[in-house]
Amino acid sequence: MASNEARAHFTLAGYHFDPDHVTQHLGIQPTSVDASGARSELSKPVLSSWELSTAAVTDAIDVYKLTDELIKKLEPVKDKIVGICKSHNLSPRLGVVLVLSVDKGETVPDVGFGARTIRFLSEIGAFINIDYRLSKRV
Repeated sequence: MASNEARAHFTLAGYHFDPDHVTQHLGIQPTSVDASGARSELSKPVLSSWELSTAAVTDAIDVYKLTDELIKKLEPVKDKIVGICKSHNLSPRLGVVLVLSVDKGETVPDVGFGARTIRFLSEIGAFINIDYRLSKRV
């Protein structure tokens, strides 16, 4: 059977912006970017995104720990995040991706958010998205 898997990510998303501007402004290298919106027509808006992600983990999944890892990297640039969100009309979000094993013997991941994470997200006006799905049987 497949085991549980999880990762956490912080994403800035919006229309008609170049994610490279975010990288330059924050001074943090993203894990991934999608610059589709930077090249889209005004009449057909497409989202662009800038994402900083943890590595995927499979053992002893602790969402508290994963999200805290991200927040520690982002706290020093909190004011810059707020500024670029305002200037580019970006939407900040914290995401958690969970792939849950169908094996009844697999442990249940610890899912939650600490006070530090909640405070940070509140201060920058972010929301949380949890994406979960069941793993395939092997």
